[in-house]
Order: sequence, then structure tokens, then C-alpha cells
Amino acid sequence: MTFFNLILSVMLLFILLSSNGEPITKGETFIVSSFSYPHTRLRPFDLRYIRVDLPPWFSAMSIALNSDVDLDVSRIERVPMSTLPIICFRDGGPPLPDALNITLKDSAVSGINGLDVEQCFPMQKNITMKLTNNQISPGVWFIGLFNGIGPTRTQSKMIIRGPAYSFAANITVEACTNSMMMGDFCNSPVYPFSCTTSDVNNALKATTVIKPVLENLMTCKSNFKTSCAHEGVPNVFSLDIINVAEAFTVTASDIKFNITPSNNTSGATDVGLMCFVRHGSMPSVTSYDYSSDLNKVPLVIHSPLIGRWYITIVPINLIKMQDSNVTVCYSVKSHVLECPLGKTGPNCTMDIYMLQTYVRRGPTPFESYYLPVGAGTSYASANFPLEPLLSNSSYNGEPGNIWTYLLLDIPRGAAGGNIHVQLSSDVKIDYEVYARFGGLPSLISRDYYYANKTMRSNTSMFFMLYDSSDDKINFYIMYAREGTWGFGLRHLNTSIVPAKGPTVMSLSLERCPKHCSSHGDCKFSFDASGLTSYSFCSCDRNHGGIDCSVEIVTHQGHVRQSFFLIVSNTAAILPAYWALRQKALAEWVLFTSSGIASGLYHACDVGAWCALSFNVLQFMDFWLSFMAVISTFLYLATIDEVLKRAIHTAVAILTALMAVTNATRSSNVVLVMVIGALGLLIGWVIEMSTKYRSLSFSVRFSFDFSHSLHVIKRWLCNLVGSLLRRYHWPFALAGFSALSMAIVSWTLETSESYWFWHSFWHITIYTSSFFFLCSKANIVDSENQLPANGNYELTHQDSLPRNG
Repeated sequence: MTFFNLILSVMLLFILLSSNGEPITKGETFIVSSFSYPHTRLRPFDLRYIRVDLPPWFSAMSIALNSDVDLDVSRIERVPMSTLPIICFRDGGPPLPDALNITLKDSAVSGINGLDVEQCFPMQKNITMKLTNNQISPGVWFIGLFNGIGPTRTQSKMIIRGPAYSFAANITVEACTNSMMMGDFCNSPVYPFSCTTSDVNNALKATTVIKPVLENLMTCKSNFKTSCAHEGVPNVFSLDIINVAEAFTVTASDIKFNITPSNNTSGATDVGLMCFVRHGSMPSVTSYDYSSDLNKVPLVIHSPLIGRWYITIVPINLIKMQDSNVTVCYSVKSHVLECPLGKTGPNCTMDIYMLQTYVRRGPTPFESYYLPVGAGTSYASANFPLEPLLSNSSYNGEPGNIWTYLLLDIPRGAAGGNIHVQLSSDVKIDYEVYARFGGLPSLISRDYYYANKTMRSNTSMFFMLYDSSDDKINFYIMYAREGTWGFGLRHLNTSIVPAKGPTVMSLSLERCPKHCSSHGDCKFSFDASGLTSYSFCSCDRNHGGIDCSVEIVTHQGHVRQSFFLIVSNTAAILPAYWALRQKALAEWVLFTSSGIASGLYHACDVGAWCALSFNVLQFMDFWLSFMAVISTFLYLATIDEVLKRAIHTAVAILTALMAVTNATRSSNVVLVMVIGALGLLIGWVIEMSTKYRSLSFSVRFSFDFSHSLHVIKRWLCNLVGSLLRRYHWPFALAGFSALSMAIVSWTLETSESYWFWHSFWHITIYTSSFFFLCSKANIVDSENQLPANGNYELTHQDSLPRNG
């Protein structure tokens, strides 16, 4: 025994002795990592991923999330999925809730227990939870926050409107100060197994199955030769499996009492020694993967997953001893059975191949393909034949049940990619494909599989099958977890006649499934930490879904929507015609250009034809629309052309800034209306102050209050009369009515009904401008002539000769 093992044994012995018969106190922890996610706003159909790394020795993960979501969980069924804010958790890869077929009712705090698969919950205002190593496994965890899910989430939209929410999160990962302590309070000692290569012949005697071809057999045991425990008091052990193993067994020997019991009617053989085993986290009586009574039969686990296994042994039925001081002592061992290099399966008769990664050069990261090492395949192609890799032995001697295994590795940070599996042949394919993360798959233990059209993994949202037939298999494993993946090919062909053509297989790591079905663009982004890239499809106007394969708008519907959005801009002819008739050439050019620019923009937006780049067309559409609305208000004010040009120039600069920064925001409509009304008001003030200055302020200031009131009253009456004579009010009221309908249609626009209400907006806003232009009356104000005539008469009188 080395000096380190001696010190470790002394420490464990001290912990064990100090805990016997004494109340267990809370252990100390330290913070491994602490991550603060700032306030982030999620617009409709937005998402955010947060990656959390949990080391094998972690104690707990604390999550504190605050948001402005005001959602009643009891009425969650009334909220459409496309606007529902949710939070999802997944072990190993980013969550993907778009294909959820479950009802979201529980809150995250109450339903978070037992996260072995992806789970989603309605977003709440405050979510605070603490997940211990008894609940979740170490590794990489992803938290996803979504503002609406479903096929329309990836659909490209002309506008994005709907409820948005913001959130902030703090995530802390703690670990026990003593790495050999675990549990909710770091108060449960864990005794790690140390493994050594043992003599095969002697070790095989302890197993129940003969393995004559085994090359590597590891014997693992605790540093304590004997462990003792009272009734119901568990001892926890840990075992690390770092390579693919065929099986590992857990056995108990030298089972005896620490003292001679007073009641001799029962012996150690009557005591139950329950063993609970769990991968990744501590097992309990209620949560475990495998269990057995070691006093009766050893526990054998076939094809164990790579990683850390926890073994809990609990004595039971000690109450029969009628002595509270009696404890059961035992020795526990584990045997890890490994096959020679390149072999696996029962009796190590199956072939296993490690696949080498070949990185593809391209703009997207982590795209690669895999080829068997040393199989003589061409590195220039991602395809390799299967027949040279087939095993010659069948599973347990069963004819037509031959397995061949392939191992590949998904690198760190590539969990947002997808494993693409393809098989093709000129004849019917006689293979079944099984996949499993962290170990070798089988008929019982698998994560995903494809046997035929009717037998496949059709219940998982991460399994996507495409155009598969008798001579072709094509499927994706979405957002594959980081680490080792095992693929098993089960060969079922028992005919003597050889196949006419070879079967070719391809394994690759791709970003977007099926290249977004040729209905969108593949994009990628990073999670909050920047350590993991994830890919996603940005679909066109007519398709959605995670691979753009869901047709949301039919071809007939697309034609109808395009027709309405483009042709409705012909309503600009109305104000343009009236402006040309009134010889208002500037307004005529503006309305004509606005209608043409809007039509070209929407033709490009619906995917029909783009005369210029999309950004240029969008800028021109919004800028000219803003100018057209404001020019309508300025046209109603009769002011000098010099002042009107100055106001037009200032408004053009301001609206250009609005159109180039954030043109599509809804507040721009209100801002444009305010600017137009303000321009009209300024025009009125300038005009009134010029024409009626002599009426409101006489040269000789009068201190007579009644005379001042009379002057003010006469000024107001002249102002009202001038306004009544200046406009045709039936046309003005019609213009206000059309403008009101335009504002209502703007507020009713949604992603689904945009084509209808925005077309109605085109018609009503141009119609309102037409009515407003018609409402301006061309009159000659008699008041403008009176002062001139009066001055002329006075001058004529003064010019007469005077006799003195």
C-alpha cells in the first residue's frame, strides 16, 4: 500500500468512526462557479441557452431566475403555444421543445425532480431552486428560455409583434469541501473503488458467467477491507468506468455480524444486503438504475455506460436480531470485464471500430464526418462500405443476429450539432441501427433506433427520420450530447445468396438537418457562456419547423398574400393624382415614389422579385411612407414656400434617421403623426401671426380691458372663420375616418394576419391622404385685401393739395 493510500484510508476511517452513533452535521461546501446572466429581453419567438458545467464532485446547483412574466399557471391551456413563455432543462445538449406533445401545467419548482430527459415548464415571475447531486447527474446541463414554440418559431416573418419579456438569472455550482463527501448536505461519505488488473482465472471464479476470451479484467474494491453498518444505514461507493466495458459485477463476501447476537435463531445468511446502483448520481431506495440483494446473488450490469457509477449498500432485516448494537460487516468488490482491442459483446466475439474525425472546411464550426480507423477507406469521401466491417459471430449463437459496433466522439462545444446517419444500397438493407450515448446499444438498452418503417424511435423529439425506404436509411439525432456515442449495426441477413451490391454508410456531424429542406438558411449562434455553438434554421415566409419542412402557407395562399401586399399600393394613385391636378409637384413625386417603393419592397419581402437589396428597399419604403404622411399635414398649411422647404428638409433628415435605425417599431407610427401635426401647427402659427398681427396688437396699446376683450374676440372669430373657409370639412372628416381605420389596422397586425391588415393599411393611409388633400380649399381671403385698400384710400386723401 502506497503512502497516499495509507493517508486516504486513515481519513476515511476517521470519517466513518466519527459518524457512527452520532448525529450527522452539515458539511462544508465551496463555490465552483457562479454565473450572472444580465437582464435580457426576449422578443416573440426568441430563445436563449445557458450552459452549466457540473463537475463529478459537485454538490448542488442553485438557480435564481427573475422575469417580468405575469402568467397564471392554472390557466396555461388558454395561452397559445406560439406566445407561451417557457423554460426547459436538458442534460447534455440544448433543449428543443418545438415538438413537445405534453401539457405544460406544473411549475418548474414543483416538477423539477428526476431530470433524466428534457423537461419544460411555464415561465414564472420568480424561479428559485436548488438541485443536488441526488437529483441530477454531473456533466453539461442546458437551460433554455423560449418566448413561444411551435413550427412558426423558425418561420421568417414580415413583422414580429407580440408580448415580450425580460429575465435575469444567477446560477451557482457548489461542491463539497471534502471530495469524498456527497449528499444534500455533504454529509454522506463516498468510498471510491480503486481498480487493479487481477488474475483472470481467479477472478472468473467469482463471476457467474464463464468468459474464456477476456483479456482485461479489473478488480475494484474499497480501501477498507470490511465495511459495517446498522439497520437501514447506507454505505456509498463509487466506481469510474473510463472505457467501453462488457459488464461489471458487484459482489459481497465475508458477511457477518460485528458481535455475537443474543438471539441465535438467525444468522448472517438471513440478513438482506440490498445494493442500489445508479449512473451519475447517488442512488436511493426510490431512485436507482439497478438493484439486487448481494447476500443472495451478485449484481451484474451488462454494457455499462462510461462515467461514474454510485453503489449504495443498505442492510435490512436486522431488527430480527433484537439487539440495537448489532451491525453487519461485509467486503464488497466489483469486477469490470473488458474485451481485447477491437472486440466486444458476449464472449468478446463482436467487432468494434473506433471512428476517426475528419473536420469539414466551411463557414460553420464543428462540421465533420467519421471513418473507421485502419479500414482502408478513402478519406476524400464520407461514405464507407459495411461488409468489410461485419463480425463473423452472432449474438449468443443466434443465427442472423450479428452485431458490429462503431464508436465516435462529439467534441466539447459541439452539442448544438446533429448526428446524420445514412445507409444506402442497391438492394434491400438488412441492417438495424441502434444508437446509445456513453456505451454500446442493444435491443434493450438504446437511446434511438431504426429497424424498419414501423419500428423506430418515433416518440423522441430528437430523432428525425427522412425519406427512408427498403434500400435507404436516413435519420438525424438532433442536438447530440457531448461525449462518446456507440452505434450498433444488427445484421439480419441469413440467406446464403450474397447481396448483389454493397451497403454504404455515412456518419457525420452537421449543423442543420437536411440543410433546412431547401426552404431556409442554416444559421448558428452561441449560448450565454460562448462555449457551445448551436445551429438553427431560418425558414422562408411559407415554411417553419426545426428543419423548415412544415408548410405554413400554401402556394395558393402565398400568391394571394403577395397579390394583396403588392397591388394594394396602387392606392397611392389617389393622392398622387390630386397633387398633380393641384400642381403640387413635390407632393406628386413623393406619393408616386412612395407607392412604387412600397410595392417593390413587398415584392422582395414575399420572395417574388428584388429590384435592389432588401435593406435598401426597406429603407426606401419606410422613409418615403414617413415623408408622405408628414407632407400631407404640411400641405394643409398655407405658408411661404421658403419656410415649407425648410420644414421639409428638417423632416427629411429626421425621418431618414428613423427609417435607418429601427424602421419597423410600432412607435414610429405615432411619432410620424406627431411630427406631421406639429408641422401643421407651426405652419398655422406662422400664418396667423403674419396675417392677423395688426388685429391682435395695435400700435397704440390700450388700457381698456373691454376693448382688449373685444379685440381678442374678434381675432378668434376671424381665426375660426378662416379655418372654416379654408377647408372642406366633409373631406377632412372622411380623411380622419380613413386615418383612424389605418391606425386600427396597424394595431391588428400579427405575424399570421399581416398580409391582410397591412394591405388594408396601404389602402386606408393613402385614401386618408387623398381626402386630406381634397379638404384644402383654394380661396382668396378678403381680409388680405382690406388693409391694402384702406391704406390706399388714406394715401389718396393725403395726396390732395391743402390750402393753408
